[in-house]
Amino acid sequence: MKSCLFACLLIFILVDSTAFAEAPLLFDGKTLDNWTTLDGKPILRGWEVVDGMIHLQPKDRRVGHIVSKWEYGDFRLQFEWRIAAGGNSGLKYRVKQYGGKWRGCEFQILDDAGYFKAMSPRNRAGSLYDMFAPNEKKKLLPLEQFNQSEILVSNDRITHWLNGEKILSVKVGSPEWNQHLAESKFSELKKYAENQRGRIMLTDHGSEVWYRNIKLQLLEAGSK
Repeated sequence: MKSCLFACLLIFILVDSTAFAEAPLLFDGKTLDNWTTLDGKPILRGWEVVDGMIHLQPKDRRVGHIVSKWEYGDFRLQFEWRIAAGGNSGLKYRVKQYGGKWRGCEFQILDDAGYFKAMSPRNRAGSLYDMFAPNEKKKLLPLEQFNQSEILVSNDRITHWLNGEKILSVKVGSPEWNQHLAESKFSELKKYAENQRGRIMLTDHGSEVWYRNIKLQLLEAGSK
């Protein structure tokens, strides 16, 4: 009996210790070695690391999105971001190819006030892009300051935080999800975002953007 209790306790400790495991393979604060271009090549221009931040340089033409080398399952991702005046960008997750094109859920990054055209609430900063708008707790900081954000992906539940407030929480595949999907630009994609694993993407929409203090924790052992 004692040996059984000890074994059960040991299993509990091991399981509990891996519930949130550090995932240092996303960004080490020094290089972009763990990111690639969409065609799997090293990142040689446009994107750079400056003072521990990932920075997309201002330019006249786009250089393209970048994706993590690894796929991830359930995770908690914390990061800070800043966008240039009038800018548009985004961080995508559960990214995979649909018909040869990379698609995924997107935490929208936008200068809401300075963008050149009016955007639907479902397309403004903090939204699950073109799917779900942030709630009334959303608060953006001035452009010169970094916004703190968090994404939690756990089974079919997706949750976004912005500057300490939970701004949306949705369930993939729910009736509400399916309704919003049918109304979105992704309506033709079968089983959109139902994949349990995918890459993380930083998008290039032609705007200068900065990311720092990126911390990824895995909710399951072996999510790399």
